[in-house]
Amino acid sequence: MPDTGRWKSLECVIVRQRVQGTVDGRGGCVRVELPPEPLNFVNRDEEQERAVRAVMEWRSRSRPPIIVLRAPTGLGKTELANRIARTLSGRFPITDVLSVDFEDFRVGDSVDPGDVLSRLLKSLGVEPDKVEVQFAARCAQYWRRTSGAKLILLLDNVRHASDVVPLLPASGGSVVIVTSHGPLHEFEAGAVEDVALPPLDERAATELLELIVRDNRLAADPEAARAVVQLCDGLPAALHVAGQLVRAHQLRPLSRLLADLRAELDEKGVSGVEHVWDTAYAGLSHPAALLYRLLPHHPGGTFTLYSATALSGLGPEVCQDALDELHRAGLLDLRLLSLTAGGQMRLLGPLRAHALRRSRREVADSEVAEAQVRLLRWFVRQAQLADRFAAGRRLTVVDVLHPVSSVPDVPLEDPKATEDKRVRAVRAERAAHWLYEERHVVFACSRLAHARGMDTEVVALSEPVWTHALDHPHQSEVLEVLRRAVDSAVRHGGNAGWLVRTRCQLARALWESGALSEAEVQIDRAMSAAQLLGGSERDRKLAASAVEHRGMLKGARGEWSSALEDFTGSRELHRAIPNPYGILLQTYRMGEANAKVGDLETACRLLSEAHAGFVAKERERLIGRSAFALAGVLHQLGRTDEARALYVESLGQADRRRAGFDLARVHDALGDLDTAEGRLMEAEAHRTTARTLRRRNGLG
Repeated sequence: MPDTGRWKSLECVIVRQRVQGTVDGRGGCVRVELPPEPLNFVNRDEEQERAVRAVMEWRSRSRPPIIVLRAPTGLGKTELANRIARTLSGRFPITDVLSVDFEDFRVGDSVDPGDVLSRLLKSLGVEPDKVEVQFAARCAQYWRRTSGAKLILLLDNVRHASDVVPLLPASGGSVVIVTSHGPLHEFEAGAVEDVALPPLDERAATELLELIVRDNRLAADPEAARAVVQLCDGLPAALHVAGQLVRAHQLRPLSRLLADLRAELDEKGVSGVEHVWDTAYAGLSHPAALLYRLLPHHPGGTFTLYSATALSGLGPEVCQDALDELHRAGLLDLRLLSLTAGGQMRLLGPLRAHALRRSRREVADSEVAEAQVRLLRWFVRQAQLADRFAAGRRLTVVDVLHPVSSVPDVPLEDPKATEDKRVRAVRAERAAHWLYEERHVVFACSRLAHARGMDTEVVALSEPVWTHALDHPHQSEVLEVLRRAVDSAVRHGGNAGWLVRTRCQLARALWESGALSEAEVQIDRAMSAAQLLGGSERDRKLAASAVEHRGMLKGARGEWSSALEDFTGSRELHRAIPNPYGILLQTYRMGEANAKVGDLETACRLLSEAHAGFVAKERERLIGRSAFALAGVLHQLGRTDEARALYVESLGQADRRRAGFDLARVHDALGDLDTAEGRLMEAEAHRTTARTLRRRNGLG
């Protein structure tokens, strides 16, 4: 798809095609007011099929079908509209293809339909001095001319459905194609075929770039070519900018051109559509313009209504209206809301760069800082609540932050606020899913908070990331968050509890990624910091936790007898507090350690006790993991039916948590069980599923 603005400076090309017979009463000619076809066009087959199907299924005799193509500027909707018009004119007995760009008639935000009617009547053969003066008479004149006609009317850059209604031909044999930056809600339901254009996917965008450039450098350096495509974020107009840059520098490798392209898109924008975005921005209300300028400062690649409200400080209803206004103006794509349960939205890359340019011109650094600090404190609170609801109350070193004024919390509910076990499970699952969906924003918030010196918030965010990592280990972003938490705890310097907790969290992530020596350094330093703890209940729990983590590191090294001693010691520390959950957790650890040293009967007893306790306390993750550990012991003891039932229970728990690591190892265990029982086909199916899960979750 070519640059959407490339035809704006050219007059429309009028092509007269000779047809067989007399079809329009004006000498048998078809008038086609369309530009030449674009040289390069990819994708959009589904949208074209929808348009043709809508015309074929239309049954009204006096009212034409209306096809609305809507998308932010730069996605190629005008080129698609022209293509659909050509396709329809080739399939149906069309007398004329007329095209009007509303930008040519717009004054401010308004278009006078009477002016457009005058233009259309002239295209239909009415002499200029014969066009009716009064608007009502002009409408009647247009309807007489189009009654029974078979024409295609293309209306480009429409902002309001009310401007289209007077222009509708009085014939069900005609077709109206409308392009718009945003939705046209004024049309009645069923009156239009509403086609929303998404950005090009990576495959289609790569194909378009290859057609534009036709350069061997793309194939020679596929990684750099992919980076170019990703910078353009699915916008055909941006791909044309990239293509022009590549063609202009024949000798430079693509990897060198990447920085130039990034600077071009960030500093100058997308030629041909930049002025359209500027015009749309100029027409925004103050709240919508403020929100647009602040959105590129939102950490992470996505935002929600709630986080946009926190960032802007506008209040929920005003922020809702501002987002709707940005959508109508073609500066935001709300269709992304339908892709996720959490309602994530994002600014397309080139639009984000445009918003950032406006922000640099019009927003003071202090305003950005204030907005980001407000958002960070709100987001930390949401992550803390989601962590508590998903994992239950447990040891943490930062209390839940206070609500942010005028910004509501995400609608997650506390499982403990109901007696219904089924509802409690649903609420916990919803909270865990929120953490999963928002993980990239949580990671980005950690980076931003650390850069702003907000040590409390950095340490607080390590807790929900820790919960996320228990189900989704081996993620580099997790390690980065936990390293920053340690750095913030050290930088703060005045809280021994932070030092113990963050070093233990980092140590576990390290040994799970194979960095045992580095993990040992963190554990040693955690044990040293534990000497500075006081006598409060939280500090005593932290001391016991440090001993537990030392034992877990020993287990990771295969030193299970020594690990068992640490778990036993940690359980005694929890008993002295007393801390029933801590006692239960160390019972589970001791059961695992006894299984590793070969004392299966003791392991079975301890793990059975732990599993029953976790079920009673509704600790979802540990119910699944203790079931898995107990099943392994029962399998070794020859109690395979009991083992299978527990594996199935563990599988269900892991599936509800979307825990790829746990799902994969349970499928492997079921495969082993089936192999031992001679069920080889079932065993291979489980192992295939496990391999797929590991590959999908990056677990090797």
